Amino acid sequence: MTDAEATRNAELLVRALDNLREGGGAVTALVALGAPAVGPLRRFLIEGRPGTVYQPRRWAVQALGALGARQVLMEYLASPPPEDPEIRLAEEAVRNAAIREFLRWPDSGTTAFLLRIARDAMLPALAEVFGAMQLREAIPFLLRALEDDVCRLPAEEALGRIGEPARADLIRSANTPLPGPGAESPSSLRRRRSALRVLASIGAAPTDWPALRGLLRDQDPEIVALCGSLAVQAGVGADREEIIRRLIEAGADAPWFVQEDIADALVAWFDDARPAIEAEIARRMGKPEAERVQDRLLRLLLHVARRAGQDRRAGEASPS
Repeated sequence: MTDAEATRNAELLVRALDNLREGGGAVTALVALGAPAVGPLRRFLIEGRPGTVYQPRRWAVQALGALGARQVLMEYLASPPPEDPEIRLAEEAVRNAAIREFLRWPDSGTTAFLLRIARDAMLPALAEVFGAMQLREAIPFLLRALEDDVCRLPAEEALGRIGEPARADLIRSANTPLPGPGAESPSSLRRRRSALRVLASIGAAPTDWPALRGLLRDQDPEIVALCGSLAVQAGVGADREEIIRRLIEAGADAPWFVQEDIADALVAWFDDARPAIEAEIARRMGKPEAERVQDRLLRLLLHVARRAGQDRRAGEASPS
């Protein structure tokens, strides 16, 4: 096959990408053609008009990645996204696919390029690639992504994969409400919670506690619960009385999923927590029945006492 014939075939196959039934097969054929397919694919991706149906352009990205056309993908990602909100949303799927292709080239050129585009905007695929590459230079961008509802989960996973090098930055982020204490934005609060969850996945160390203990005074029950869980994980010896007191206080206003974290921490430290738990249960049991039925903290503490008793009985029954 001559070069001219190969180019004509490539152009026909690229047009077939717009057919949602045939597009997948066209990708395989384009990759088999090799280098002559790169030019038509580039024109389709970069000079073509994006639309609300993203699959044809995502197929083009996959073919270019398989053909090793990194420069074309860089050119595409360096171009501004569409202004139309619906088209922009569809095009994000294409851009995410293009970013994932860079895992084929885990070198300094890829690192520098992806960090550069992360300065403008984070995408879920950027977080995934940074995590897969365990790129510590990406930690500031991943921490910022914890404030984004779309990027939060992949950013948490990426920071967990980076692991130990992210520890100090996670602790700093957890202690940094923005724009400031007393006027924290909802996105900042979500970032701080995520930072603590990632720290727990890495594993809290006793040396972390001095930098974390101030979070016991936080107004957010989930932050307090996460702080207490980290203290249990780290085996903190000091401040147990204060930690237990704050966990019990936070339990009154915490949503159910946070209450489960509080229960886990109190069960783990039940021998130390028992006097405070029993005193609080006795105080609340003295209230009228109508109040007791609605008392979420009472239900939580009874649940903790029941779990601790079950764990103790199971331990006594197990063979030594």
